[in-house]
Amino acid sequence: MPHAIPHLPTLFVPHGAPTFALRPGAAGAALQRIAAALPRPRAVLVASPHWDTDAPTVGLAARPETLHDFRGFPRELYAIRYPATGCREAGHEALAALRAAGFAAAADAGRGLDHGAWVPLRLMYPDADVPVVPLSIQPGAGPRHHLAVGRALAALRAKGFLIVASGNLTHNLRDYQLAAGGAGVPGYVRAFPEWLWQRLEAGDEAALLDYRRRAPAAERAHPSDEHLLPLFLALGAAGEGARPERFHAGVDDYVIAMDAFVFHPSEELQA
Repeated sequence: MPHAIPHLPTLFVPHGAPTFALRPGAAGAALQRIAAALPRPRAVLVASPHWDTDAPTVGLAARPETLHDFRGFPRELYAIRYPATGCREAGHEALAALRAAGFAAAADAGRGLDHGAWVPLRLMYPDADVPVVPLSIQPGAGPRHHLAVGRALAALRAKGFLIVASGNLTHNLRDYQLAAGGAGVPGYVRAFPEWLWQRLEAGDEAALLDYRRRAPAAERAHPSDEHLLPLFLALGAAGEGARPERFHAGVDDYVIAMDAFVFHPSEELQA
């Protein structure tokens, strides 16, 4: 009898600053541990805030290029390559799932992996031996849209997909300049992620979707919210009744909250 494909969880992982690739620290070790603990996926579907489009778009490149979509960082960063393969079959399954849910989803045959995708995946799967399918976000569409995108993709978990949403729980680069100049870590960098975690634990979807009005210092934590939107995608893709687990909490570079979550689907909990 063939083995049943496990219902994989979904992940929200930090990608930090590009230098996270050089100094992974405790957050990098947490990503390594979670990948080692999970069943081996058929493919990783990775959503990054550094690929934004008007409609959900799936990358279909056979060998997605490593994109160095940043400037002014150490030279050794630009020498890094993450030689993952793509998977057209998996990409077309993701497209079909999105279109079946009513999204005007598109495909991009040449899209590579930006640092929001390859930095965490290089830590999780350093041998680049799991196929990777990139997925865009829509910054103007808000949390509810990304929750719905995630829900449209939820059935892929039963087909061996690991859905990885990459971002950061706080992302204010102007505050980085102040903190690095001696102002220290702003209080919201810990208060805002803690509020999010409490609402996730409570299953308070309404508060999460309305976080910009309800969470402490939300607009300072995210002057624009593209780095938080993938969290809603991961939450939606885990399905109804999923249980959140925070497997890392911490701060890098003064102002970047590096919290990481796994969302255990209800099928897994009932197994």
